[in-house]
Amino acid sequence: MMIKIGYRTAKTAIGIVVSILLAEWIGLDNAVSAGIITILCIQNTKQRSLQAAWTRLVACLVALFYSVLFFEVFSHQAIVIGIIMILFIPTTVALKSQEGIVSSTVVILHLYAADQLTVGLLINEIGLILIGIGVALLLNSYMPSVERKLVQMQEETERLFGRIFEEIILYLRTNDHSWDGKELTETAELLKQAKTLAFKDVQNHISRYDSLFYQYFTMREKQFDIIERILSIVVTILHRPEQAGMIADFMEELKIHIHPGNTAYLHLTRLDEMKQLFEEMPLPVTREEFEARAALYQFVREMEQYLLIKARFRGMKKERLKKHTPQST
Repeated sequence: MMIKIGYRTAKTAIGIVVSILLAEWIGLDNAVSAGIITILCIQNTKQRSLQAAWTRLVACLVALFYSVLFFEVFSHQAIVIGIIMILFIPTTVALKSQEGIVSSTVVILHLYAADQLTVGLLINEIGLILIGIGVALLLNSYMPSVERKLVQMQEETERLFGRIFEEIILYLRTNDHSWDGKELTETAELLKQAKTLAFKDVQNHISRYDSLFYQYFTMREKQFDIIERILSIVVTILHRPEQAGMIADFMEELKIHIHPGNTAYLHLTRLDEMKQLFEEMPLPVTREEFEARAALYQFVREMEQYLLIKARFRGMKKERLKKHTPQST
Protein backbone atom coordinates (compact mmCIF):
# COMPACT_ATOMS: atom_id res chain seq x y z
CA MET A 1 0.00 0.00 0.00
CA MET A 2 1.40 3.38 -1.02
CA ILE A 3 1.75 5.93 1.79
CA LYS A 4 0.88 9.48 0.73
CA ILE A 5 2.88 12.22 2.44
CA GLY A 6 1.01 15.50 2.59
CA TYR A 7 2.51 18.96 2.19
CA ARG A 8 1.86 19.89 5.83
CA THR A 9 3.41 16.61 7.04
CA ALA A 10 6.60 17.31 5.08
CA LYS A 11 6.78 20.86 6.43
CA THR A 12 6.28 19.63 9.98
CA ALA A 13 9.08 17.08 9.68
CA ILE A 14 11.46 19.64 8.19
CA GLY A 15 10.45 22.26 10.75
CA ILE A 16 11.18 19.99 13.72
CA VAL A 17 14.65 19.16 12.44
CA VAL A 18 15.53 22.75 11.54
CA SER A 19 14.29 24.15 14.86
CA ILE A 20 16.17 21.61 16.98
CA LEU A 21 19.39 21.92 14.97
CA LEU A 22 19.23 25.70 15.06
CA ALA A 23 18.62 25.75 18.82
CA GLU A 24 21.48 23.29 19.36
CA TRP A 25 23.79 25.30 17.09
CA ILE A 26 23.10 28.45 19.08
CA GLY A 27 23.74 26.48 22.27
CA LEU A 28 20.29 26.60 23.86
CA ASP A 29 19.24 24.07 26.48
CA ASN A 30 16.11 21.94 25.93
CA ALA A 31 16.43 22.38 22.15
CA VAL A 32 13.66 19.81 21.58
CA SER A 33 11.15 22.36 22.89
CA ALA A 34 11.79 24.55 19.84
CA GLY A 35 10.68 21.63 17.65
CA ILE A 36 7.52 21.18 19.73
CA ILE A 37 6.60 24.84 19.31
CA THR A 38 7.20 24.55 15.55
CA ILE A 39 4.80 21.57 15.36
CA LEU A 40 2.09 23.57 17.09
CA CYS A 41 2.55 26.65 14.90
CA ILE A 42 2.50 24.95 11.48
CA GLN A 43 -1.07 25.15 10.20
CA ASN A 44 -2.99 24.57 6.95
CA THR A 45 -3.08 28.25 5.98
CA LYS A 46 -0.97 31.38 6.41
CA GLN A 47 -3.58 33.21 8.46
CA ARG A 48 -4.04 30.28 10.85
CA SER A 49 -0.26 29.94 11.15
CA LEU A 50 0.08 33.64 12.05
CA GLN A 51 -2.71 33.30 14.59
CA ALA A 52 -1.11 30.21 16.13
CA ALA A 53 2.27 31.94 16.32
CA TRP A 54 0.81 35.05 17.95
CA THR A 55 -1.26 33.16 20.55
CA ARG A 56 1.73 31.01 21.54
CA LEU A 57 4.04 34.02 21.79
CA VAL A 58 1.60 35.87 24.03
CA ALA A 59 0.95 32.78 26.17
CA CYS A 60 4.67 32.08 26.58
CA LEU A 61 5.40 35.64 27.66
CA VAL A 62 2.58 35.44 30.22
CA ALA A 63 3.99 32.11 31.43
CA LEU A 64 7.43 33.67 31.85
CA PHE A 65 5.98 36.57 33.82
CA TYR A 66 4.04 34.40 36.27
CA SER A 67 6.90 31.92 36.61
CA VAL A 68 9.45 34.59 37.49
CA LEU A 69 7.02 36.24 39.90
CA PHE A 70 5.90 33.15 41.84
CA PHE A 71 9.05 31.03 41.71
CA GLU A 72 11.04 33.95 43.05
CA VAL A 73 8.50 34.68 45.78
CA PHE A 74 7.55 31.14 46.87
CA SER A 75 10.59 29.16 45.65
CA HIS A 76 10.54 26.13 43.35
CA GLN A 77 7.81 23.97 44.87
CA ALA A 78 5.32 21.77 43.03
CA ILE A 79 2.38 23.55 44.64
CA VAL A 80 3.61 26.80 43.10
CA ILE A 81 3.02 25.33 39.64
CA GLY A 82 -0.63 24.89 40.59
CA ILE A 83 -0.87 28.48 41.77
CA ILE A 84 0.70 29.69 38.52
CA MET A 85 -1.72 27.63 36.41
CA ILE A 86 -4.73 28.94 38.36
CA LEU A 87 -3.78 32.46 37.27
CA PHE A 88 -2.12 31.65 33.97
CA ILE A 89 -4.99 29.82 32.26
CA PRO A 90 -7.67 32.52 32.90
CA THR A 91 -5.20 35.17 31.77
CA THR A 92 -4.53 33.44 28.43
CA VAL A 93 -8.26 32.93 27.93
CA ALA A 94 -8.87 36.63 28.59
CA LEU A 95 -6.13 37.46 26.05
CA LYS A 96 -7.64 34.92 23.59
CA SER A 97 -4.35 33.02 23.60
CA GLN A 98 -5.56 29.76 25.15
CA GLU A 99 -4.16 27.78 22.22
CA GLY A 100 -0.72 28.47 23.67
CA ILE A 101 -1.40 26.88 27.05
CA VAL A 102 0.29 23.55 26.24
CA SER A 103 3.50 25.02 24.82
CA SER A 104 3.66 27.58 27.62
CA THR A 105 3.30 24.87 30.26
CA VAL A 106 6.54 23.39 28.91
CA VAL A 107 8.23 26.74 29.58
CA ILE A 108 6.85 26.82 33.13
CA LEU A 109 8.17 23.31 33.78
CA HIS A 110 11.58 24.25 32.43
CA LEU A 111 11.79 27.12 34.90
CA TYR A 112 10.50 24.90 37.72
CA ALA A 113 13.19 22.30 37.03
CA ALA A 114 15.93 24.94 37.29
CA ASP A 115 17.40 25.45 40.74
CA GLN A 116 17.60 29.19 40.21
CA LEU A 117 16.12 31.69 37.80
CA THR A 118 18.77 33.62 35.92
CA VAL A 119 18.81 36.06 33.03
CA GLY A 120 20.53 33.41 30.94
CA LEU A 121 17.76 30.92 31.63
CA LEU A 122 15.08 33.41 30.61
CA ILE A 123 16.98 34.27 27.42
CA ASN A 124 17.24 30.55 26.70
CA GLU A 125 13.46 30.11 26.94
CA ILE A 126 12.76 33.20 24.84
CA GLY A 127 15.23 31.90 22.26
CA LEU A 128 13.43 28.54 22.06
CA ILE A 129 10.12 30.32 21.61
CA LEU A 130 11.38 32.62 18.87
CA ILE A 131 13.13 29.82 16.99
CA GLY A 132 10.09 27.55 17.13
CA ILE A 133 7.71 30.28 15.98
CA GLY A 134 10.13 31.74 13.43
CA VAL A 135 10.83 28.44 11.67
CA ALA A 136 7.10 27.66 11.48
CA LEU A 137 6.32 31.07 9.98
CA LEU A 138 9.16 30.73 7.50
CA LEU A 139 7.94 27.33 6.30
CA ASN A 140 4.35 28.56 6.11
CA SER A 141 5.34 31.66 4.13
CA TYR A 142 4.84 29.58 0.99
CA MET A 143 1.63 27.71 0.26
CA PRO A 144 0.98 25.82 -3.00
CA SER A 145 -1.49 27.67 -5.21
CA VAL A 146 -4.97 26.18 -5.48
CA GLU A 147 -6.14 28.60 -8.18
CA ARG A 148 -5.83 26.07 -11.01
CA LYS A 149 -7.96 23.61 -9.04
CA LEU A 150 -10.53 26.34 -8.34
CA VAL A 151 -10.71 27.18 -12.04
CA GLN A 152 -11.33 23.50 -12.81
CA MET A 153 -14.10 23.43 -10.21
CA GLN A 154 -15.58 26.60 -11.70
CA GLU A 155 -15.62 25.03 -15.16
CA GLU A 156 -17.16 21.80 -13.84
CA THR A 157 -19.84 23.77 -11.96
CA GLU A 158 -20.80 25.58 -15.15
CA ARG A 159 -20.84 22.30 -17.09
CA LEU A 160 -23.20 20.75 -14.52
CA PHE A 161 -25.43 23.84 -14.57
CA GLY A 162 -25.58 23.51 -18.35
CA ARG A 163 -26.58 19.84 -18.12
CA ILE A 164 -29.35 20.64 -15.65
CA PHE A 165 -30.58 23.42 -17.93
CA GLU A 166 -30.62 20.97 -20.84
CA GLU A 167 -32.93 18.67 -18.90
CA ILE A 168 -35.21 21.57 -17.94
CA ILE A 169 -35.37 22.65 -21.59
CA LEU A 170 -36.11 19.09 -22.71
CA TYR A 171 -38.92 18.77 -20.18
CA LEU A 172 -40.48 22.10 -21.18
CA ARG A 173 -40.50 21.04 -24.82
CA THR A 174 -41.32 17.33 -24.64
CA ASN A 175 -42.46 16.57 -21.08
CA ASP A 176 -39.64 14.00 -20.92
CA HIS A 177 -39.25 12.35 -17.46
CA SER A 178 -36.27 10.09 -18.15
CA TRP A 179 -33.59 12.18 -16.37
CA ASP A 180 -32.13 10.48 -13.28
CA GLY A 181 -31.04 13.78 -11.68
CA LYS A 182 -27.51 12.64 -10.81
CA GLU A 183 -26.13 16.06 -11.77
CA LEU A 184 -27.98 17.57 -8.82
CA THR A 185 -26.07 15.44 -6.32
CA GLU A 186 -22.80 16.06 -8.14
CA THR A 187 -23.36 19.82 -8.17
CA ALA A 188 -24.24 20.00 -4.47
CA GLU A 189 -21.11 18.08 -3.51
CA LEU A 190 -18.90 20.06 -5.89
CA LEU A 191 -20.10 23.41 -4.55
CA LYS A 192 -19.47 22.27 -0.98
CA GLN A 193 -15.90 21.22 -1.79
CA ALA A 194 -15.24 24.32 -3.90
CA LYS A 195 -16.34 26.73 -1.16
CA THR A 196 -14.11 24.96 1.36
CA LEU A 197 -11.11 25.17 -0.97
CA ALA A 198 -11.87 28.80 -1.87
CA PHE A 199 -12.05 29.73 1.81
CA LYS A 200 -8.66 28.07 2.33
CA ASP A 201 -7.35 30.21 -0.54
CA VAL A 202 -8.62 33.33 1.25
CA GLN A 203 -6.73 32.38 4.40
CA ASN A 204 -3.52 31.91 2.43
CA HIS A 205 -3.48 35.59 1.45
CA ILE A 206 -2.51 37.67 4.46
CA SER A 207 -3.48 41.05 3.00
CA ARG A 208 -6.60 39.87 1.17
CA TYR A 209 -9.79 39.28 3.08
CA ASP A 210 -12.07 38.35 0.23
CA SER A 211 -11.80 36.03 -2.73
CA LEU A 212 -13.47 36.20 -6.10
CA PHE A 213 -13.57 32.43 -6.16
CA TYR A 214 -15.25 32.28 -2.76
CA GLN A 215 -17.77 34.90 -3.87
CA TYR A 216 -18.25 33.03 -7.13
CA PHE A 217 -19.05 29.67 -5.51
CA THR A 218 -21.27 31.35 -2.92
CA MET A 219 -23.17 32.95 -5.80
CA ARG A 220 -23.48 29.60 -7.59
CA GLU A 221 -24.67 27.96 -4.39
CA LYS A 222 -27.50 30.49 -4.10
CA GLN A 223 -28.37 29.98 -7.76
CA PHE A 224 -28.37 26.22 -7.26
CA ASP A 225 -30.97 26.61 -4.50
CA ILE A 226 -33.16 28.40 -7.03
CA ILE A 227 -32.54 25.72 -9.66
CA GLU A 228 -33.79 23.09 -7.22
CA ARG A 229 -36.94 25.14 -6.62
CA ILE A 230 -37.39 25.55 -10.38
CA LEU A 231 -37.20 21.80 -10.87
CA SER A 232 -39.97 21.27 -8.32
CA ILE A 233 -42.07 23.71 -10.35
CA VAL A 234 -41.26 22.17 -13.72
CA VAL A 235 -42.38 18.66 -12.76
CA THR A 236 -45.88 20.01 -11.98
CA ILE A 237 -46.34 21.25 -15.56
CA LEU A 238 -48.32 18.57 -17.40
CA HIS A 239 -49.76 20.82 -20.12
CA ARG A 240 -47.42 22.63 -22.54
CA PRO A 241 -48.83 26.01 -23.61
CA GLU A 242 -47.06 28.28 -26.09
CA GLN A 243 -45.28 30.05 -23.24
CA ALA A 244 -43.43 26.84 -22.35
CA GLY A 245 -41.65 26.87 -25.69
CA MET A 246 -40.77 30.54 -25.30
CA ILE A 247 -39.27 29.91 -21.87
CA ALA A 248 -37.38 26.90 -23.25
CA ASP A 249 -35.86 29.17 -25.92
CA PHE A 250 -34.86 31.64 -23.21
CA MET A 251 -33.30 28.85 -21.13
CA GLU A 252 -31.42 27.65 -24.21
CA GLU A 253 -29.91 31.09 -24.63
CA LEU A 254 -29.10 31.28 -20.93
CA LYS A 255 -27.42 27.86 -21.00
CA ILE A 256 -25.01 29.01 -23.69
CA HIS A 257 -23.94 31.96 -21.53
CA ILE A 258 -23.18 30.23 -18.23
CA HIS A 259 -19.78 31.65 -17.31
CA PRO A 260 -17.77 33.57 -14.65
CA GLY A 261 -18.30 36.97 -16.23
CA ASN A 262 -21.37 39.12 -15.64
CA THR A 263 -23.85 39.84 -18.42
CA ALA A 264 -26.89 39.02 -16.29
CA TYR A 265 -28.51 42.41 -16.93
CA LEU A 266 -28.80 41.59 -20.63
CA HIS A 267 -30.77 38.45 -19.78
CA LEU A 268 -32.87 40.33 -17.23
CA THR A 269 -33.87 42.74 -19.99
CA ARG A 270 -34.75 39.81 -22.24
CA LEU A 271 -36.77 38.26 -19.41
CA ASP A 272 -38.72 41.50 -18.84
CA GLU A 273 -39.55 41.64 -22.53
CA MET A 274 -40.82 38.06 -22.42
CA LYS A 275 -42.95 38.77 -19.34
CA GLN A 276 -44.47 41.76 -21.11
CA LEU A 277 -45.25 39.57 -24.09
CA PHE A 278 -46.93 37.00 -21.83
CA GLU A 279 -49.23 39.68 -20.44
CA GLU A 280 -50.36 40.61 -23.95
CA MET A 281 -51.23 37.02 -24.89
CA PRO A 282 -54.81 35.68 -24.61
CA LEU A 283 -55.92 34.36 -21.23
CA PRO A 284 -56.02 30.58 -20.67
CA VAL A 285 -59.33 28.87 -21.52
CA THR A 286 -58.91 25.52 -19.75
CA ARG A 287 -58.03 24.54 -16.22
CA GLU A 288 -54.95 22.63 -17.40
CA GLU A 289 -53.67 25.62 -19.35
CA PHE A 290 -54.33 27.94 -16.42
CA GLU A 291 -52.37 25.74 -14.01
CA ALA A 292 -49.52 25.34 -16.50
CA ARG A 293 -49.27 29.08 -17.13
CA ALA A 294 -49.38 29.81 -13.39
CA ALA A 295 -46.49 27.40 -12.85
CA LEU A 296 -44.59 28.94 -15.76
CA TYR A 297 -45.14 32.40 -14.29
CA GLN A 298 -43.64 31.20 -11.01
CA PHE A 299 -40.81 29.64 -13.03
CA VAL A 300 -40.08 33.04 -14.59
CA ARG A 301 -40.14 34.72 -11.18
CA GLU A 302 -37.53 32.26 -9.90
CA MET A 303 -35.37 32.78 -12.98
CA GLU A 304 -35.51 36.50 -12.34
CA GLN A 305 -34.08 35.91 -8.86
CA TYR A 306 -31.48 33.59 -10.39
CA LEU A 307 -30.29 36.38 -12.67
CA LEU A 308 -30.41 39.04 -9.95
CA ILE A 309 -28.05 36.95 -7.85
CA LYS A 310 -25.64 36.83 -10.77
CA ALA A 311 -26.06 40.55 -11.45
CA ARG A 312 -24.81 41.32 -7.92
CA PHE A 313 -21.64 39.34 -8.59
CA ARG A 314 -18.94 41.61 -10.00
CA GLY A 315 -17.62 38.90 -12.32
CA MET A 316 -14.14 37.62 -12.94
CA LYS A 317 -11.81 39.59 -15.18
CA LYS A 318 -10.70 38.01 -18.41
CA GLU A 319 -6.99 38.37 -17.67
CA ARG A 320 -7.42 36.28 -14.53
CA LEU A 321 -8.94 33.31 -16.32
CA LYS A 322 -7.68 33.64 -19.90
CA LYS A 323 -5.18 30.81 -19.41
CA HIS A 324 -7.88 28.45 -18.28
CA THR A 325 -11.30 29.30 -19.64
CA PRO A 326 -13.13 31.70 -22.00
CA GLN A 327 -14.95 34.67 -20.52
CA SER A 328 -18.68 34.17 -20.09
CA THR A 329 -21.71 35.09 -17.88
